[in-house]
Amino acid sequence: MQLDPNEAFGALQSGFGALWALAISYSFSVVGAIVLMIVGFIAANMIQRAVQGGLNRVPSFDRTLSQFFGMIARYVVLAIVFVMVLGQFGVQTASVIAAIGAIGLAVGLALQGTLQNIAAGIMLLVLRPFRVGEYVEIDNVRGTVEDVGLFATRLRTPDGIFILAPNSTLWNTPVYNFTRNGRRRNDITIGIGYGDDIALAQQAMLDLAKADPRVLNEPEPTSFVNELADSAVTVTLRYWTGDQDFLTVRQHLTKSAKLAFDEKGISIPFPQQEVVFKNAGPVTQ
Repeated sequence: MQLDPNEAFGALQSGFGALWALAISYSFSVVGAIVLMIVGFIAANMIQRAVQGGLNRVPSFDRTLSQFFGMIARYVVLAIVFVMVLGQFGVQTASVIAAIGAIGLAVGLALQGTLQNIAAGIMLLVLRPFRVGEYVEIDNVRGTVEDVGLFATRLRTPDGIFILAPNSTLWNTPVYNFTRNGRRRNDITIGIGYGDDIALAQQAMLDLAKADPRVLNEPEPTSFVNELADSAVTVTLRYWTGDQDFLTVRQHLTKSAKLAFDEKGISIPFPQQEVVFKNAGPVTQ
């Protein structure tokens, strides 16, 4: 069977025509997709800056949280742009959205623990049970807060140890914040002999507290007999200081009380300690 040149040329011409029409059609789709992506990226960046800037102007709103919501807004816009770009090429956007939802659900189940940390981090940043620079105790975690992130909180212990605690653990545990109220109460208890002057010991401790400018005048320092122990009468000095001066004032007043008692002839009995033999082996007579 011989091929008719006219028919072959006509078929070739119609094929090129179809390809040309297809190329023109898809070229408009490609150009439209490129324009959508450019506009989408610009819009996403503008919306991110607008959301972040607006939240930063809200009093007491954490900057970490404003950055997080700005980033979420940006990715939402980019996801919408992605679906619109696919629609330019005739892809059924409903199926794409369903696929994205299924993928999001699978990722959410796989990262359940991580998402719990993010949710807890958002709650910690919103409710602010502790802030950077505050000294807290949470379960067996104790230290100064250095950073509150979306996934974990960074702390530093008094002896310089680094702690990274997951936010979900911190959120589900009672928080003891030693800094938030700005002042703390302290008790210094010292035992004196039964033959010593109790009133003199109380007055000596009160004079030391009132002479220290770091001790607050309100509430006023007090001194009282705390206990009648076996070998001593325990006298307690109760006072309030700023949270930053808590430890230094305690150390200073404890030392000063011992020196004042020595000067006034008030004895401090040695505490009776139980003798415990460890790893001494069997006792022989």
